[in-house]
Amino acid sequence: MSLLSKKISELQERTARVLQGGGDKAIAKQIAMGKLPARDRIGKLLDEGSFYEYDLFIEHDAREFGMENKSLAGDGVVIGTGTINGKPVAIYAQDFTVAGGSLGSMHARKITKIMDYALRMRIPLIGINDSGGARIQEGVNSLAGYGEIFFRNTMASGVIPQISVILGPCAGGAVYSPALTDYVFVVDKISKMFITGPEVIKSVLGEEIDMESLGGARVHCETTGNAHFFAESEEECFGQIKKLLSFIPAHNAEKPVPVKGGSPLKKYKIDKIVPVDPTTPYDVRDVIRSLTDDSDFIEIQEMWAQNIVIGYGRMDGRTVGFVANQPLYLAGVLDCDSSDKAARFIRYCDAFEIPIVTLEDMPGYLPGVDQEHAGVIRHGAKLLYAYSEASVPKITIILRKAYGGGYIAMNSRHLRADFVFAWPTAEIAVMGPEGAANIIFRKEIMEAENPDEMRKLKVQEYKDKFANPYVAAAKGYIDSVITPQDTRKFILHALNISGNKTLKRPAKKHGIPPF
Repeated sequence: MSLLSKKISELQERTARVLQGGGDKAIAKQIAMGKLPARDRIGKLLDEGSFYEYDLFIEHDAREFGMENKSLAGDGVVIGTGTINGKPVAIYAQDFTVAGGSLGSMHARKITKIMDYALRMRIPLIGINDSGGARIQEGVNSLAGYGEIFFRNTMASGVIPQISVILGPCAGGAVYSPALTDYVFVVDKISKMFITGPEVIKSVLGEEIDMESLGGARVHCETTGNAHFFAESEEECFGQIKKLLSFIPAHNAEKPVPVKGGSPLKKYKIDKIVPVDPTTPYDVRDVIRSLTDDSDFIEIQEMWAQNIVIGYGRMDGRTVGFVANQPLYLAGVLDCDSSDKAARFIRYCDAFEIPIVTLEDMPGYLPGVDQEHAGVIRHGAKLLYAYSEASVPKITIILRKAYGGGYIAMNSRHLRADFVFAWPTAEIAVMGPEGAANIIFRKEIMEAENPDEMRKLKVQEYKDKFANPYVAAAKGYIDSVITPQDTRKFILHALNISGNKTLKRPAKKHGIPPF
């Protein structure tokens, strides 16, 4: 055997040992929990044969608590580059079979290395989290590693897409990296995220709760809003990631690549979806599907703050971000959570040159002590700030109700919407007709022989004068009153006209949004 052959054989032997991860028993245990090994996850997500792994032979440098005698394959994390749908991505996947995927200094160094690659090469970054947390044996070096990751998450924000996939535990300080990224994917019964675990909560507060109820996938999709996509399996999750990446650009200096698509499906007849009666609910997602190519729409945070809908569709092949009030839930009102949800999405679209189409139908902000004490003033201001700050093309369609502060907040002309169109069914006013009539005509109603009959007459009077789009159109606040059937045509025209939109803004380091 030649010297070269011996060296190649040695390489193959070393590689085989590292690829075994934590060993057959640990891998079998991982699979028994419904979890794929780290490299299998990468293989399922990336295009077949496209993955190139780096730093395979990295070793930890811990020397305390017996660590000097332990060998940890790849130090518990896999990094590399590959393609999804033919487009390059950078990826890391924590390997729970190796020391529970715990993060030490070299583990962190591998992650920060691929993060630096992603930012330098201007390609999306995907992080698969499956870790028991900081490696206690390495002390402050583990904490330093997290800090380095968090800093890079922040530097990459608004420059490249950052995707976090929670496929196991993600606890303590580790959770702040996903929170700093753009999209968080979770899988039912597999994903766990929390700052302090059940045992700590029990010892400090005396409260008993299991991991699933504390920080499972459904909790973060339905209650906290920390996760953006929910899946029943890892396979489904990977499909969601692939679809999302097909809608967004690789970095902030390019626009999403156009994709040839067809007309909306005929079953979505826009003039039949929205009832004329402003109190009758409907699913605004059907309106979106009546506008998008092939009626395709990928919704984000579907299970949280359901009174507003956000997500991506294509119109004439171009990606468009949709923000729409959802009359099926709370009549589509704005509140703390829906304002946060929409504002963050708007800022993402603005960062990555994605035009925003707003579909408006809501009675204003949700009233009540709970909302006021939860800070609806501050949260509601986030929506105003996001729309005002956004410099991408902004198009608004007023479908029915646009009342009070909500009218202003939902991308009104006053926040510098580029185009504002309204259907003939639009009602634009300070408040709903019933409430307005009770205030304006209070005396007449109280003194009438039949107050109920008088109230009805005054409500109708208010509707005739204000509950229509023509008052706002007469002031130039609406560009055109259009038929529902013409909505897609008008949006496409607006997108074509505004493709080279430029703005001059005051020079400043950055604004101070109402976080």
